[in-house]
Amino acid sequence: MPLAREAVELLVQAARAWYFEGNQHGLRDREWMALRFLGRANRFSRTPSALAGFIGATRATASQIVKTLESRSFLVRKPSHEDKRSVVLHVTTQGEKCLSQHDPINHVVNAVTSLGTDECIRLRDSLREILNHLDTAHQRLDASVCRDCMFLAERSPGFGPSAAKGRASAEFMCRLYRAPVSLEETELLCTSFERTRDRPKIEGHFERARVASQG
Repeated sequence: MPLAREAVELLVQAARAWYFEGNQHGLRDREWMALRFLGRANRFSRTPSALAGFIGATRATASQIVKTLESRSFLVRKPSHEDKRSVVLHVTTQGEKCLSQHDPINHVVNAVTSLGTDECIRLRDSLREILNHLDTAHQRLDASVCRDCMFLAERSPGFGPSAAKGRASAEFMCRLYRAPVSLEETELLCTSFERTRDRPKIEGHFERARVASQG
C-alpha cells in the first residue's frame, strides 16, 4: 500500500503540468484539455457533446470553450459528412502549431520519451490497466484509441455507401457507426470506445504501410 500511494502521489504531482490556475499562453487548463483532445480525436468524437463528456463539463461550458478556441483561430466548425444536422470540430493549422509549441504537457511528454521505448510501453500499459480498474469500479468508459476497441473490424471490400465517397482505401470499419476507418484513424481517440481483447491484429497493416512509404 505505501508503494501504491507513493506512485499515485507522483502521478498527482505530474498532473500539475496540465491542471493550473490562470492561463498559459492565453488558454486555461480546460481549454488546453479541449484543444488537446480535439487534436487527437477521430471524426466521430470531434463533436460538442463528445467534448463535453471527455472534459467532464456541461454542454454550455463546452460550448463556451469552443467559442474561445474559435476566437483564437484554433478551431473551425464544419458540417458532418455522416450527419448533416451535426457539426464536427476541426483543429486548424494554427491550433496544431500552438499544441506543438506551447502545450503544457509537452515537458511531461519529453520526460516520458527520455525513458526509452520499452519503459514508455510499460508505463502506457500500466496506466491503461489502472484506467480499466477505475472504469469497472465507477461504471464508466474513458476515451481510448480506436485500434483497441471492440467495434473495430476488418473491412470487407466495397463495404457501405461511404466506400464510394473517398474512403475506399480504408482497411477497417467501425461496427458501431457502420463507417470505414483508415489505418491512420485507428490511432486516434474515440469517446464511443469499448475495450476488448478480441480485436483485429493491425500490426501487419502498419508494417505494410511502413514498407510502402519507404518504397
